[in-house]
Amino acid sequence: MKAVVYKEPYKVSVEEVPDPQLQHPNDVIVRITSTAICGSDLHMYEGRTAAEPGIVFGHENMGVVEQVGDGVTSIARGDRVVMPFNVACGFCVNCVRGYTGFCVTVNPGFAGGAYGYVSMGPYPGGQAEKLRVPYADFNCLKLPPGNDNELDFVLLADIFPTGYHGCELAEVSPGESVAVFGAGPVGLMAAYSALLRGASKVFVVDRVPERLQKAREIGATPIDFTQRNAAEQIVDQCAELNGVDKGVDAVGYQAHSDSGDREEPAVVLNALIDSVRATGMLGVPGLYVPADPGAPDEQSGKGMLLVSIGRMFEKGLRMGTGQCNVKRYNTQLRDLIIAGRAKPSFVVSHELSLEEAPMAYEKFDKRVDGFTKVVLHP
Repeated sequence: MKAVVYKEPYKVSVEEVPDPQLQHPNDVIVRITSTAICGSDLHMYEGRTAAEPGIVFGHENMGVVEQVGDGVTSIARGDRVVMPFNVACGFCVNCVRGYTGFCVTVNPGFAGGAYGYVSMGPYPGGQAEKLRVPYADFNCLKLPPGNDNELDFVLLADIFPTGYHGCELAEVSPGESVAVFGAGPVGLMAAYSALLRGASKVFVVDRVPERLQKAREIGATPIDFTQRNAAEQIVDQCAELNGVDKGVDAVGYQAHSDSGDREEPAVVLNALIDSVRATGMLGVPGLYVPADPGAPDEQSGKGMLLVSIGRMFEKGLRMGTGQCNVKRYNTQLRDLIIAGRAKPSFVVSHELSLEEAPMAYEKFDKRVDGFTKVVLHP
């Protein structure tokens, strides 16, 4: 089958790789109909992780079940399904508590597994024609048959739940004000989720005009951090409380300075500390890593950042972190889509063939030609 294979920094290719096989009675094989390129894939694409050449990318996957293991009971051949990017067993101590992003079964020695991602276990990605799904009864979410809402449903694999997770980490409640840093797909999903949860005002911080326009279109207030310090802009508009109630970091460790000309890995965390009112809360679904080969300094390369913990303590702020436990949210978010209450596909800018993946990676990485979210159709 054809798949997107990582070759070296800034280079992927579409190559023939072996078809996946059933390896356990609980496996299914899914024929992929849609698979998205994620901002997290760019960390590997840019050589900012320990990813080795040969890895098949793709953790945002949906399709139709083609083969079913003898031990699978709730999923049948022909079912249309979407898979959380988390590979999880469903029965370990963390899965039982709902922390499926930190399963201790699927990736021995590490809490968490995922498709097509460095250090996340032996699971090839789904930017391919087919995908093996382990523990299929737990990891496959059934969808209505047919082709309706294809672009909405594929986002249930990662970015819609992850954006929602950012709001859950920050405990966003109805009537509150929220600042979301980053207007990439996850940031836009966080802003959208804040509005779904009843936030009264949502600010979205970025520097890319197309992304800020998307934020405006969903009812958020765009903040261009290249014009003036973002925290100052936000606090000026929330003078009564001297800041917003809640904040979400949807950027992570490759954040840039206000001028946009250099990386400052802690700049978003510190901006959130300045933007959120005393006793508020921060949600951090943005990715931070313990080792960064391309970090701007030695300490950041070890995952140790200069965060203003003294200011955070002084303000009595709380912070929630960690990757999304997709299973905690995807059923409810699916049902919002089916009911017509949510339409997350507004973030999708391009639908392309699998063969066009190398071009899509290049343009998405450069943030050019309006490439905000790409869905590939093998």
